[in-house]
This record gives sequence, C-alpha cells and structure tokens, in this order.
Amino acid sequence: MQPYSIDFRQKIIEVYEQEKISIRNLAQRFYVTKSFIQKLLKQYQQTGDIKPKRQGGNSPPKVQGADLVTLTEIIENNNDATLEELCELLKDQTGIEVSRATMGRISQKLDYTFKKKLSMLRRKKKKKSSRKE
Repeated sequence: MQPYSIDFRQKIIEVYEQEKISIRNLAQRFYVTKSFIQKLLKQYQQTGDIKPKRQGGNSPPKVQGADLVTLTEIIENNNDATLEELCELLKDQTGIEVSRATMGRISQKLDYTFKKKLSMLRRKKKKKSSRKE
C-alpha cells in the first residue's frame, strides 16, 4: 500500500488545528484509521514534518564483508561439513551465530554445493536394511 500523500496529510493537520476536532472524528471524516491520525499528529508535533516514514526494507545480512570471506574459506576447507557444522565453525571463528537455514541460503548464494559424508550414507543404508528385516 502506498503512503498517503503529503497534500492529504497537510489537510488533516489543517483541519485538526483549525477546528480542534477529536482524533476519532478526524479519522471518520477522512476515512482513515485512528492510529494513523495519532501517529501523524505525534510526528508533526515532535518533528514538524509530515512526510511519510520509510517503509519496510530488508535487514542487512548477518554475514558480510570480511566475515563472508572467512565463511568461504571455512566452506572450502571443510567441504564435507554439514550445514550445522558450518554454523558452529562460523560461530567459533567470527562469533556470528546463524541458523542452519540461513547457512543454506548463504551457501546457495555463494553457489556452493555439498556432498554428503560417506559415514552419513552408510548409516542410512544400515537403517534401511534393518527396517527391511
């Protein structure tokens, strides 16, 4: 949803100052929510500005810059490590704690693929064979 225009915001402020109307009646008059009026008036009284605040946006990545270089070195030196193991190695070396899912997304962006450990494959084969018996 687009923020309300500055002209519309200015009209609300003018009506509020001229008529000394309640916030609830002002919201009904302009077909907006009461909370919008409250926030607009608070912003206007504190800063004198009625421009809409910046909306949304993504938070910066947890691993960036020198830490990203460190992570690529960790991945290259431990190419058979699981995502959980990579998370632990990253935490040990940089102090940055990330989830397994985050590590998976980072490794996908870096275009790294992981081969499963042979020991993991052997365990899966043993489980399958013991289930059949």
